[in-house]
Amino acid sequence: MDPDLLLALKALSDASRLRIVGLIAGRPMAVEQLADELGLSAPTVAHHLKRLKAAGLVVARPRPPHVEYALRLDRLAEVGRKLDGIEHSHDEPAAVPSPWGPMPAFEAKVFRAFFEGDRLIAIPASEKKRQVILRYLLERCFPEDREYGEREVTERLAEVHPEDPVTLRRFLVDAGMLTRDAGIYRRG
Repeated sequence: MDPDLLLALKALSDASRLRIVGLIAGRPMAVEQLADELGLSAPTVAHHLKRLKAAGLVVARPRPPHVEYALRLDRLAEVGRKLDGIEHSHDEPAAVPSPWGPMPAFEAKVFRAFFEGDRLIAIPASEKKRQVILRYLLERCFPEDREYGEREVTERLAEVHPEDPVTLRRFLVDAGMLTRDAGIYRRG
């Protein structure tokens, strides 16, 4: 989570600080005025204002003989926008940049877990994750819809995963991504 957003939310998580925000939303106020309105001691109010100021939610303005605190509406609006962004981020998976181009967050997570650079370090046991990897391998290793000999299929897969290209070949056939007929493979 965004550290600035987290700081603001922590500052707003206290009932007394929320009451302070409510009071200074109408007009700037001094510590003593806030203490009177809230029924709190001036040092307690000063402590709460310090937390709100650290989160960027209030600003101190010298007004002799005291300092007045005002709410930063722009910062409060920014917090609202960030929260709205979090809410809507679950509507549609965000495209995540990767060495293979933008992709949904789940696919990017799979690639980070199973690739080092352009090398597949393990074949996922999970069917869902394996399908992500197989779709990528199909596009990378067999971009053209043409006939591929068994040896060529194995060599192309070995460039990505030299430890077990035969298993990858079998998974591609089982998934229907490649078809096999008498040792000749084609995109499915």
